[in-house]
Amino acid sequence: MPVRKFATHLWFDSQAQEAAELYTGLFDDSSVEDVILAPEGIPGVEPGSVFLVYLTIMGQQYIFLNGGPLFPFDSQVSLYVLCDDQDDVDRYWHALLADGGKPVQCGWLTDKFGLSWQIIPNRLEELMDDDDPAVVDRVIAAMLEMVKLDVAGLEAAARG
Repeated sequence: MPVRKFATHLWFDSQAQEAAELYTGLFDDSSVEDVILAPEGIPGVEPGSVFLVYLTIMGQQYIFLNGGPLFPFDSQVSLYVLCDDQDDVDRYWHALLADGGKPVQCGWLTDKFGLSWQIIPNRLEELMDDDDPAVVDRVIAAMLEMVKLDVAGLEAAARG
């Protein structure tokens, strides 16, 4: 079993490996590193089924656990993806919504596993850092009206 000093640990019902394969296939610098099967004696987990998945997503280490439905995800925890451009926003957005995900608002979505994501273009952060408070106010107002973030719409709002 890989030893880690720091990793994000996420509790899935029974889809840890499926989620790991989706995420590592979608994001660069990502891989599944190890899959641990459940030994005898873990309550609610079938012996020999996938129990832990060790993976890296975009250079960040994660441990996914199949622990049953006791602790479902909610939006208090989300994964934040900073995108280079609108093409990246669109690609990640559509891939994470596939097969049952749900769009939320302001660049947030919930994937088919119930995990919340923020799909954010770099340009939003740049516009939010403008020295003119009026520009920032317009960008925020535009963002609050969007579901999937639209770089051209944010830039138009910034220009007034």
